[in-house]
Amino acid sequence: MNLTIEYWIFGSFAGVFFFNDLFLRDIERETGGIATWIVFSSILNVTQKLRSLTQPWVSHYVLSGTSIVLKIQKYEHRYLDAFFSGLSCVVSVPFYTAFLPLLFWSGHCKLARQMTLLMAFCDYMGNCIKDVVSAPRPSSPPVRRVTATKDEQDNAMEYGLPSSHTLNTVCLSGYLLHYILSYTGSDDVSTELMGFSLVCLVVGLIGVGRIYLGMHSLIDIIGGLALGLGILTFWLSVDKYIDDFVVLGQKVTSFWGTLSFLLLFAYPTPELPTPSFEYHTAFNGVALGIVIGIQQTYHQFHHENVARILTPQLRLHAFVGRMLLGIPTILLVKFCSKALAKWILPILAYTLGIPARGSFSMLVLRGLQ
Repeated sequence: MNLTIEYWIFGSFAGVFFFNDLFLRDIERETGGIATWIVFSSILNVTQKLRSLTQPWVSHYVLSGTSIVLKIQKYEHRYLDAFFSGLSCVVSVPFYTAFLPLLFWSGHCKLARQMTLLMAFCDYMGNCIKDVVSAPRPSSPPVRRVTATKDEQDNAMEYGLPSSHTLNTVCLSGYLLHYILSYTGSDDVSTELMGFSLVCLVVGLIGVGRIYLGMHSLIDIIGGLALGLGILTFWLSVDKYIDDFVVLGQKVTSFWGTLSFLLLFAYPTPELPTPSFEYHTAFNGVALGIVIGIQQTYHQFHHENVARILTPQLRLHAFVGRMLLGIPTILLVKFCSKALAKWILPILAYTLGIPARGSFSMLVLRGLQ
């Protein structure tokens, strides 16, 4: 029995389990229940059944939506290529690498940890659906696909539905607006309307840009928008439970470590290998590290009374100093650990008999056989 191939729906159940403190009183029971779900879904072959139901329907809309993509691409211009390519970097891996640490260094630690966990959850759910449905991107040609960066070239190797850029932009900008309005205590209708309009503008530009660049069809954008709104609504209703658990909960490290491990097995197998599993695994590790770090150092560095940017306790020059020291350190650790993990993890998986699904992992394992 291959326990690694089924039940992407498990992600939403797992979220409910650890978001509500009522479900956290018996860690052993919860993790056992999650493992049972994985086995149960594997026996029922859930992924294949869902794919057989959704893939033909989505593929039909991708094919029929080609005309819409071509109409938008009639406005092709090198300035638009540069603008939309740059805009796509707003919710890319390099963006997360710089933006999320800035939130921690600015003193807004609650926002930083919530954003990190929210993005990890979005990444997992979005990539799960991509690989369950395994629906194609717009065919190129006739569609012109613009991949100006290495990150975009890697994204093009993933399946289409839903658009991760649209999904992540909805959740990131929506939660950021919620935090700003709550933090400032603003109840001015015009301010709220302006913030909401700005969020809608950014989300709209991202969606149009993904179509213009030939990366997604209209159905992918609609799927990303719908899923993003659903996840954001859910998160806003449980973020307090999440934060209380992370900073004050019992058995946080052991539970989150177990959850992170089970998520690797709960991830679905795509029709063909894609980088999506590798992206999720990386963000899964980031979330685990953040949770462990906060749990161990909350009272020293992450409590609500830490110095915040543009206050006498944390002036701008001190924040810039944190950036100049922190970003090179993060990049160094990232590149070194990524290179090491790319070689060690596939070999370890092969040795232990664990199926590997990432495109890079497949190439490494073929060389070992």
